Amino acid sequence: MNTTWDKEYKAMWEERYMNHDFVYGKEPNLFFKEWLQKLESGSILMPADGEGRNGVFAAQSGWEVTSSDLSEEGKSKTLQLAKEKQVELNYIVGDLEELQFPMVSFDAIGLIYAHFAAEKKSMLHKKLNNYLKPGGIVIFEAFSKAHLLFNEQDPKVGGPKNIDMLFSTTEIAADFENYDIVLLEEKEIILEEGKYHNGISSVIRFVGRKK
Repeated sequence: MNTTWDKEYKAMWEERYMNHDFVYGKEPNLFFKEWLQKLESGSILMPADGEGRNGVFAAQSGWEVTSSDLSEEGKSKTLQLAKEKQVELNYIVGDLEELQFPMVSFDAIGLIYAHFAAEKKSMLHKKLNNYLKPGGIVIFEAFSKAHLLFNEQDPKVGGPKNIDMLFSTTEIAADFENYDIVLLEEKEIILEEGKYHNGISSVIRFVGRKK
């Protein structure tokens, strides 16, 4: 973490996750749940897993889960939820740019609203690619660039206010160019995820299999 922006971003998440409530709820993202259930369980990496609703669901579904996030508070909430659901997972706190995982060791990667600094997002996607086995699956859902208008109209829908932190299908296709595309779309959906994801939203959805 070298910049003021990085420190402020980390502080924002620490403050948000300090809330007693699970600010995005305890239930998994519906798109992630749908696609994970289609796969045979194995090992999964969950970057930017926050309070752990998706990583804990994967563990409940028989996956060996490694989650990461910037936030110590996020880890604390995740371990609380895992205990509640009677599962275990590995949760590592740190900047994804600096974290290292075993190469070609995961069967899947879940990227659910994993919004990174604009100048780092493509680099981080390509770094994550190194940790996935050939034939491994990426499940991705995040806000599209068109979502900025929805956010301006109704802040309850959440998401970054910097358009360069948002995604397009073109960017995702470029970042994951060595993948067979199972699904890649921009779609308007209604989010109902805790306090901060509520209302009509524009998202990018991607499922890809590494060649």
